[in-house]
Amino acid sequence: MSRAAIAVEGLSFEYPGVRALDGVSFEVVRGSVTALVGPNGAGKTTLLRCLAGLDRPLLGTVQVAAVDVLDEPRLAHRKLGFLSDFFGLYDPLTVRQCLSHAAAANGVAGSALAATVADAAARLEIGDKLEARAGELSRGQRQRVAIGLALAHRPEVLILDEPAAGLDPEARLSLAALFKRLQSEGVTLLVSSHILAELDAYSTHMLVLRAGRIIENRALHESNRPQRWIRIELAAPAAGLRARLASFDGAAIIEADERGALIDLAGGPVEQARLLSSLVAAGFPLSAFGELREDLQASYLRTVRERQ
Repeated sequence: MSRAAIAVEGLSFEYPGVRALDGVSFEVVRGSVTALVGPNGAGKTTLLRCLAGLDRPLLGTVQVAAVDVLDEPRLAHRKLGFLSDFFGLYDPLTVRQCLSHAAAANGVAGSALAATVADAAARLEIGDKLEARAGELSRGQRQRVAIGLALAHRPEVLILDEPAAGLDPEARLSLAALFKRLQSEGVTLLVSSHILAELDAYSTHMLVLRAGRIIENRALHESNRPQRWIRIELAAPAAGLRARLASFDGAAIIEADERGALIDLAGGPVEQARLLSSLVAAGFPLSAFGELREDLQASYLRTVRERQ
């Protein structure tokens, strides 16, 4: 089995007078949750629509779950679920009918429809809305139903464009838990959102798109950088901390005062141990010393700075 759940090679897409995607190539690791991030106009929605077989690119190939999306779109649709940023529901239909239609359209047999619909409704916590008409639902409830349509047929790959739009904070937490659960079940997710803090709650990988080109595709929290951010806190103010850190080889001060500091430290655990020993020996009253985890937003901003 291929390691890649999504494989894209040389993808280019043009609108009149605008090249929205320019030779895009990347892979999404099977079983991962990849955050697709980038500024407005970067081409994120166009890329997702090409992956889902809804837009045909000018050049390139797209494979999802080992299926060529351009050559076999119907088979690909049985392997993937897609939620558009601007989704639509059949307002006269009940939620049950909407979910049944989505599952049946993507190959779920009639005998399995009832169980499939019940499973999708339970996952999205809309079981009490199955007999309500879609047109009678609130914005947040409609969003949940739309996500349910994307996963009703139990796809191997789930592609979501702004899935949390319209959801309240409690529902967003529930959605993050759902994504983690889907990943644990082997589903691969590619999620685009402008809310990086939200993506950080469940993403394992980051894919950065700018001006129609991929500038980064890597696992989060597994950076190959030799630097590590170290947070130092003191139990009581102590003069001389900045000077002490400035004299330590490989330490670059990001911020520092008499209460503590944040530094970029070259090297790994050995260098951290040396610095810690040095501060203790110098009599600084340490209350906290440890590596600061780089969140998705910081990782994205660092990537953008390094590519400029």
